[in-house]
Amino acid sequence: MRILLVHNQYQQLGGEDTIFNTEASLLESYGHQVIRYTTHNDRIKEMNSLALAKATLWNNQIYEHLRTLIQRTKPQIAHFHNIFPLISPAAYYAAKHEGVPVVQTLHNFRLLCANGLFFRDGHVCESCLTKHTPIPGIINSCYRQSRTASLAAAMMVKFHALLGTWSSTVDVFIAYSHFAHKKFIEGGLPADKIAFKTNFLYPVPEPGTGTGNYALFVGRLAPEKGIQTLLSAWQKLGDKIPLKILGDGPLASQVSTVAESSPGIEWLGRKPLSEVYQMMGEAAFLVISSEWYETFGRVGIEALAKGTPLVVANIGALAELVVPKQNGLTFRPGDAEDLVTQVQWLLDHPQELKQMRQFARADFETKYTASDNYRRLKEIYNSVSESQMIVQ
Repeated sequence: MRILLVHNQYQQLGGEDTIFNTEASLLESYGHQVIRYTTHNDRIKEMNSLALAKATLWNNQIYEHLRTLIQRTKPQIAHFHNIFPLISPAAYYAAKHEGVPVVQTLHNFRLLCANGLFFRDGHVCESCLTKHTPIPGIINSCYRQSRTASLAAAMMVKFHALLGTWSSTVDVFIAYSHFAHKKFIEGGLPADKIAFKTNFLYPVPEPGTGTGNYALFVGRLAPEKGIQTLLSAWQKLGDKIPLKILGDGPLASQVSTVAESSPGIEWLGRKPLSEVYQMMGEAAFLVISSEWYETFGRVGIEALAKGTPLVVANIGALAELVVPKQNGLTFRPGDAEDLVTQVQWLLDHPQELKQMRQFARADFETKYTASDNYRRLKEIYNSVSESQMIVQ
């Protein structure tokens, strides 16, 4: 089977880029021919505001390129990951005009929120969720802290909603969590076109030992990731258990400053995946302190694969990752005191923490393997194919 995978890459390698490449490798490992079509956000630097706004709304060059590519390669499925801002929904029409079914993975809430996060001024914001026109997102400069950029993002969504793009050109949307599935329906996407499929890892790392006697955070250092809550909690914990922070982002200078004055906190910056996995496996537990509605990233299941218990904020898809006191614990998002309480419980119950490692790995093998993910992806592809037996 020939599958066209389409993705707009970021200026720095991000989670969606990794998922795109991993899914391509998975499909190829099962014998499918994968045609990759990508563009890169570096091109934005060469565009003025008007050109970028036009491309976001309808990129005719991408439309023509994709039609030509489809005519030449004849894929049986067109699977889109990120199309914002440069690929644009014009790409859906290119596939549909050539008779190719369209699948769109929903990595964030861009179709319902200008910044894609439902997060503004340090807290969850749903002001635009049920709005016909996302005026609050424009007024508050929610995308790139710019009203012009926010207007372009909002107009793309509004224009294509009026055009019927989301309901007529996309055959199925893929949501990574039950929470996201529900939220997209609440925001107006057709319920019968949203399928559920978890994220996955490929290849799968071996379990770690958990003997490092430290807690670990891995992720972007940004407000929506709950960085200030994380730092505040460890300033209260002192040196009871060291916290190692892997990642970079807009709050890096703040993290660096706090780490220099707090002996229990160490910031190590960005690391290659092999080092991340090694540190993850040795960690006593991994903390995910996000304060936005995570749609379902990879970090949580990477930790489970390494057998590392989770301490996560009880919000969005994160709540679906953890069975409390089996593979980890949850805490109230944004509540440093509650995070301290949960960490202290783990420190006071070393035997239970040790048992959680077995549950964590077992949970991964039950829910997040590549083979199960491929089976579900086949079901989704078959559901939109003219022949229900197209994927063998």
